[in-house]
Amino acid sequence: MSVSVEEALNIIINSIKIKDFEIVPIENVTSRISAQKIYATSSLPKFNNSAMDGYAILFEDKDKELFVTNKIFAGDDNQDIIESGTSIKVMTGARVPKNCEAVIAQEDVEVIGNKIKINYDVKKMQHVRFVGEDIQKGELLIDIGDEINFSKVTLLASQGVSHIKVYKKPRVVVFASGEELKLHYQPIKEYQIYNSNTPTFISRAQELGCDVSFIGQANDSIESIKEYINNSLNADLIVTSGGVSVGEADFTRESFTQVGLETLFDGIIVKPGKPTIFGKIKDTYILNLPGNPLASAMVFEMIGKIIIQKMLGSKNFYHNFITTKLGKDLLNKKGRLTLVPGFFDGEKFNPSDKKSPGMISILSECNSFIVLNEDITKLNENHIVKVLPINWKYFCNEKKDYITYE
Repeated sequence: MSVSVEEALNIIINSIKIKDFEIVPIENVTSRISAQKIYATSSLPKFNNSAMDGYAILFEDKDKELFVTNKIFAGDDNQDIIESGTSIKVMTGARVPKNCEAVIAQEDVEVIGNKIKINYDVKKMQHVRFVGEDIQKGELLIDIGDEINFSKVTLLASQGVSHIKVYKKPRVVVFASGEELKLHYQPIKEYQIYNSNTPTFISRAQELGCDVSFIGQANDSIESIKEYINNSLNADLIVTSGGVSVGEADFTRESFTQVGLETLFDGIIVKPGKPTIFGKIKDTYILNLPGNPLASAMVFEMIGKIIIQKMLGSKNFYHNFITTKLGKDLLNKKGRLTLVPGFFDGEKFNPSDKKSPGMISILSECNSFIVLNEDITKLNENHIVKVLPINWKYFCNEKKDYITYE
């Protein structure tokens, strides 16, 4: 029985559980998802230090000529105390004396022999970076489900963390079925066409952070497809397309059924892409997508990305969107939720003029899509729409209404 897109997403989100992790050095952790909480083991700065090259003084001496008694470099373990009538030269990042009440930039003083004269309106504690003003000891730096990027690597390195526990990359297996289609490296006759779906899913799953294996093309028989399924059950996710309708030569559905598929939903009330099946065999999830290239790719963007985002272990697995205006009038046949690809130029969303589910060129010219409510027949130029990205990740940890209405 077909389900709504909302029901399909809820089934996916509630059924996929993540538990496998590994320990990875921080040099190799970019784009991985943290499987542990990381707390600061020390404050940053660890001590009060100078924000620039200059002179540490007592505030009461700001209008005096001051003797320069010493010089402190970054990394020095200097324990000097500022005496009345004196100053100590400090370099950027150097620990300031405990009784320092201001740092005067070196360009704001006049050097007179071994003395300085301040030519500047001094504020108390100026140019002093205080212990813990950046990071407090015990502060949560990285949470479970956070994606690690370069800035979070900075946090880890600042605390001396060399390795971190992250969730394992999802293992995805893709195989082709349907002898009427030829793989791109095979010879082809005039009446035959290439299989563009399989390479699409391989590259898309890789882009989204998965370890992907391609195991070839099954013959048009139940036994052949079953062999490919059984060979893939060590994966977290199997992705196929086509062969899930009721056509005479469609063997995929029956093959998965015979291997023990537990169907979680069979069909989605959406266009394009209704003949989509999601289920599992033991611990391996199965996504059977439509055979039409645009339909399969759009459904993958709508639900396949959420499957992978959950399998990655991310806490952000709900669709997020950018609110913008429609670049031109848009006509639509109402009745089902509709996925409309297009291009967001930073100011407006321009829907693609081509929409046929069997086309392959459309998404190469698009970077996003919108989801139209089933009642929409026309939207005028400048209508407010909600844009979901294709060429970049944009998820959140709270459920949002991403559907565009009249």
